[in-house]
Amino acid sequence: MTIADNRKAFHDYFIEDRYEAGIALEGWEVKAIRDARVQIKEAYVTIRDNELYLFGAHISALPTASTHIHPQAVRTRKLLLHRQEIDKLIGKVERSGYTLVPLNLHFKGGRIKCEIGLAKGKKQHDKRASEKDHDAKREVQAAMKQNRR
Repeated sequence: MTIADNRKAFHDYFIEDRYEAGIALEGWEVKAIRDARVQIKEAYVTIRDNELYLFGAHISALPTASTHIHPQAVRTRKLLLHRQEIDKLIGKVERSGYTLVPLNLHFKGGRIKCEIGLAKGKKQHDKRASEKDHDAKREVQAAMKQNRR
């Protein structure tokens, strides 16, 4: 079940590969995410000390769940992957000019997972071309729907 999507990532990047990572969260963050008070549109993944971190994800605290602490809505959260996957991603990012972008947050087995994408940036003309393709597909679908009636 999807909690939050990053549709802007598909507009700005070509997504080459996808990985599913766990996130190290605090208790109040889990409650807020379950209540869908999360936004990852401006988020990105950074590499620090051979670890991956989710930076810029905004989680709004619930007024009832965080009365005794002072939560930070935007803080750096560690992403949990196997060492082999982390090494592969770091190599791609440092050598090949890729970037890591969070694509969505979802539940899997009662846990919150973050799907990250290995992405290459789109140029302006690529964005226009993909927008044109998207519009053409939408027109074809509308025409097909019209013919059925």
